[in-house]
Amino acid sequence: MAEQSQWGEKIQRQTERFLTWRKRRRLAKKERQKQKNVVLDWLEAIGSAVLIVLLINQFLLQAYQIPSQSMVSTLEIGDRIFVNKLIYGPELVPGMMKLDFPRKPRRGEVVIFENPSYIPIGPVKDILQRVIYMVTLSLVDIDRDEFGNPKHHFLIKRAVGMPGDRLRLNQGNVEFLLPGEPGWIPEEELKETLGFEYNIRRMFAPSEYEYFRKAGIGLALLDSGLQPSEDQDEAISRYFWTTKNDSGSVSWRQQSLIDNVAVEKWRYKSLYALKPYSHLLHSQWRLLERGWYVPENRIFPMGDNRDDSRDARYFGPVSMDKVLGRALFRYWPLGRLGGIR
Repeated sequence: MAEQSQWGEKIQRQTERFLTWRKRRRLAKKERQKQKNVVLDWLEAIGSAVLIVLLINQFLLQAYQIPSQSMVSTLEIGDRIFVNKLIYGPELVPGMMKLDFPRKPRRGEVVIFENPSYIPIGPVKDILQRVIYMVTLSLVDIDRDEFGNPKHHFLIKRAVGMPGDRLRLNQGNVEFLLPGEPGWIPEEELKETLGFEYNIRRMFAPSEYEYFRKAGIGLALLDSGLQPSEDQDEAISRYFWTTKNDSGSVSWRQQSLIDNVAVEKWRYKSLYALKPYSHLLHSQWRLLERGWYVPENRIFPMGDNRDDSRDARYFGPVSMDKVLGRALFRYWPLGRLGGIR
């Protein structure tokens, strides 16, 4: 009995010591909080919130603002959306060390990717720009050109072509030559077969492609120091400004929206006819005539607003390693709230 009483007394003393220590610790913590600077409290809270937002944006969901009309009417200028960053594998550091996930972009998905035409501002500035962009939920973008416009570090388009596809344009309409298929398939037919419901916006009437043909041939003649015909000159004047310098050579620049691929196809075809010994002219013409082949581990993204979108037609297929996420949800404006398909 005496031994049990001693053990009981020991347990009681240890319990009292623990409770006393815990009470002193709580009192000391309260005292430190009283002495703590209010500003430091706010900074600590803001820092924690920024860290949470940054982690969510980097690895799970990132907010983006639509800067152009290349995806009209799926996405309008100024729409604010959330992008699923986890689906294809997030980057461990902004702009670097992307994880390789088995889930890859699929045909018809709206994806965001690094612009292949983007000129980097340096690794430190690039990371800083991305962090600020994410923390402010796309409200602040410090990466701007000399005119104060965003430099479009990221693009958002629809994954139209997949590995193994060949795509070409027929009067601005996409046609596919798929692996194992005998002939070209129009995009509208492929959409119906696969059950896709996205809308393609066209701005050029079929009749306008005759003007594009004449303008392309006329520009080739100007480039070669020759005089275009009257109707070719009229077509050029419809879309381009032309100037003649002191040496007599003519330069031209675009003055209105055109189908650049259609004009360039006829221009290179005509230039090659004038200079059949040029392998460069031949390869450029054949590319525009036969279309683009999509290699393994790449996609061919295009805007839904086909006649006003700078996409893979200009910079070629995009590596899947550069695809950062899938457009998931539009949260602003409230009248267009909903999922993105």
